Amino acid sequence: MDMRGDEPGSVGRTVEDGRARRRVVTTTYPASRSTVPRGPRSNIRLDAGLCTGCADCVPVCPTQALQSDGPVFTVDHGACIACGLCVPACPEGALSVSYDFELAARSRRDLVETVPVASPGRVPEEAAAARLREEIGRLFRGSLHIREVDAGSCNGCEVEVSSLSGPYYDLERLGIQFVASPRHADLAMVTGPPTRHMVEALRATYEAMPGPKLVVAVGACGIMGGPFAGSYGVVDGVDRVLPVDAYIPGCPPRPEALIQGLLLAVGRFERKMDAGRRPQREVVP
Repeated sequence: MDMRGDEPGSVGRTVEDGRARRRVVTTTYPASRSTVPRGPRSNIRLDAGLCTGCADCVPVCPTQALQSDGPVFTVDHGACIACGLCVPACPEGALSVSYDFELAARSRRDLVETVPVASPGRVPEEAAAARLREEIGRLFRGSLHIREVDAGSCNGCEVEVSSLSGPYYDLERLGIQFVASPRHADLAMVTGPPTRHMVEALRATYEAMPGPKLVVAVGACGIMGGPFAGSYGVVDGVDRVLPVDAYIPGCPPRPEALIQGLLLAVGRFERKMDAGRRPQREVVP
């Protein structure tokens, strides 16, 4: 197995089959988006020019991601699980399924889109994903170590996270590695609501990580509890337990969205180094 393709300038891992032929199997994302497939639906897009504010879509949303207040319509992309139930409920056809995956944000409130009904919709932020390798090399001396914590998810997010280590996404080409111990981790990637039984485990993981440390909340459950929000057994979001540096929406987010979210989190690392202090945690009631 070689680490470079046959084509000049190609980046990625190559695989030799039984006939000793080679082919490039690794995606070029985030250096290029040309190889990114369409993928599954990731969120909901609102055409504000068509929306009349009738609010027929609001009661069908299982996670209360849609809210209508007169001339203002609100879409909480962190709560959206992309079920698509709101699309046929809209009589004006203003809602549609989105396949955008670069939706991660550094603040929970940045995932809430508030749109005047008569104005154009929000344009998703374009992240400079191609800087990920350079930022990791500059800030982490060439490698970023991640401890993935399942805090009670349905394992949908784990399926997407595990694909990052496969030959197609090959996250190690970006200098990113998953580690088994939090003592070796720079970043905690957390999935799940989280459940109350996992709260102490999350705190112990965070305390064991060397500082400065980063935390990423993955999926609608990790952001606000998803369809389990309000249940007695969950705490409605990772930021109720740990300080979160980046939120990656989706149910589940696709691998490219995870890579883009990691870029946003890495951007906070330098600021934490300059601060030279450990962030204060919020207390779960």
